[in-house]
Amino acid sequence: MHRARFAGMNLRDRVALNIQELRRARGLSQEELAHRAEVSRGHMGKVENAKFAASLDLLERIAKALNVDPEELFAKRKSVS
Repeated sequence: MHRARFAGMNLRDRVALNIQELRRARGLSQEELAHRAEVSRGHMGKVENAKFAASLDLLERIAKALNVDPEELFAKRKSVS
């Protein structure tokens, strides 16, 4: 990931990207994360693609399913390349 990827990014986009990256880092499918967060896979896909703004309740469930503090979903990530 490059730092420029976050330049000018709105909060919904940042949260979506963080959820995707955290999910992939844990080897979870979108379907498995959706199941753990008690939401449909289609709904999770919309959250991950920034097509839908998730509620705080849903973000809390996603964070729990990913075993991270909810604030991690909002974090600005540093470049890893």
